[in-house]
Amino acid sequence: MELKELLETNIAQFGEYPFLYFKEKHYTNVETKNYADYLAAGLRKLGIANGDRVMVVMPNCLEVLFAYQGISRAGAIIVPIMFTLHAKEIQYIAHNSGAKAVITSSQVLEKIEKALEELPVKPLIIATDQPSNTNLLNFYDLMEDLIQDQMDRNTNEEDTAVILYTSGTTGNPKGVMLTHKNLYTNALNSAKHSRTERGTTLGVLPLAHVYGLTVSNISYLTGSSIVVFSQFDIKEVFRAIEQFKVKTFSAVPAMIHAMVSYPDAKRFDTKSLESVGSGSAPLSVALLHAFEEKFGAVVYEGYGLSEAAPVVTAHRKGLAMKPGSVGVPIPGVKVKVVDDLGVELPIGEVGELIIRGNNVTPGYYQNPEESMRVLKEKWLYTGDMARIDNEGYVYIVDRKKDLIIRGGFNVYPRDVEEILNAHEEVFEAAVVGVPDERMGEEMVACVVKKSGSRVSEYELVRHCQLYLAKNKTPRKVIFLESLPRNGVGKILKTQLRETAIENFIR
Repeated sequence: MELKELLETNIAQFGEYPFLYFKEKHYTNVETKNYADYLAAGLRKLGIANGDRVMVVMPNCLEVLFAYQGISRAGAIIVPIMFTLHAKEIQYIAHNSGAKAVITSSQVLEKIEKALEELPVKPLIIATDQPSNTNLLNFYDLMEDLIQDQMDRNTNEEDTAVILYTSGTTGNPKGVMLTHKNLYTNALNSAKHSRTERGTTLGVLPLAHVYGLTVSNISYLTGSSIVVFSQFDIKEVFRAIEQFKVKTFSAVPAMIHAMVSYPDAKRFDTKSLESVGSGSAPLSVALLHAFEEKFGAVVYEGYGLSEAAPVVTAHRKGLAMKPGSVGVPIPGVKVKVVDDLGVELPIGEVGELIIRGNNVTPGYYQNPEESMRVLKEKWLYTGDMARIDNEGYVYIVDRKKDLIIRGGFNVYPRDVEEILNAHEEVFEAAVVGVPDERMGEEMVACVVKKSGSRVSEYELVRHCQLYLAKNKTPRKVIFLESLPRNGVGKILKTQLRETAIENFIR
């Protein structure tokens, strides 16, 4: 099945019903299909053809979901982008993907225009809330006429549906190609595994993130409704749980922490809440227990990554809960733990987690070398260190790479280190992640200043914010006389992380 068929199947199975709620607006599944069809025709009229890339860069809103379905129906490829990215990061993605169009909103428009101004070939800009002019197209103006499109739009499940850009260790993000089959089978098997029931759920995850995208796909399959949030507003979350009698929704640990910490939680009726799915970042066992105790709802922690579309493992109702574990593989996904030679390790031993299934990416866009590095004989090498117990439960032990997952989003230290090392008063810098109950992990920059420098923590954080999105800038900067190294000069990040933890707690 292709992504565009999710909506047709949803309507055929469940009939017309209120599907999307956003602020004071609400739309049925049939109305959503109509908007998607009109947009698809408008995009084709603009010359968007099969396989063309269309970026979607804006906060969560109804138009994001209209756009995803419309782009898919036009035969094009969706390129979801976090609107919080820096203009330079957006510029790289636009150039690398060769995007033909960008769908955005006034909130992000100035940054988009800045990001595109130096590109040799500029994509069309389509804004959801701006009037049309010679340089700017209006999202809704494209929907004026639903003309029968005679152009060939034949696509199949093996075609690329989405390209998701993830941070890269070299400073440039990698475009993870996900086919229609990758995304559809992962949503279907996730729904089967979790035994998701029909109801109203909360769309608090960014739709530009693979986790949020898959949750929305699951809603099509289960006939559920989605209350869409442009941002995580803790008061509005509680209000929506009470109003819509929400039984379950998906979140990241930072959101779970916010709910536990919210002082006015008792003012709202949350008795309908039965469970919350947690992913994208490590969830502390203490936070899991605190949430369950406060709300009487179960937290089902899982594990995934963009290259797996994304769900790999999860807990679920009817299976034993093992706090500290990320559950068992969902249907259709195989997992193994291997050593550096790719040899499977015995139960309980720690090695690199590798996975296989219909959810695994065919590779990175225009990056065959990196694709060959992580894909070997149809197994995806995740770069995450894990162990598997005798009942098949997976425990993520550490990260083979120095990836930091802050609030559910991936941050690679190298990206930040490059910016810090470029500062005129920095001798050298290394960035590590430290455990944080609220965000999963926080970022600490360990900096050696040049002789005579008086640069401050505040100045270095501000320097990073000039070049990186705020969620990619350090929470804390500590100054050291030197960085620990081994005999060949490699920075000992394990030792450095211990120092960072001590300073972060103070």
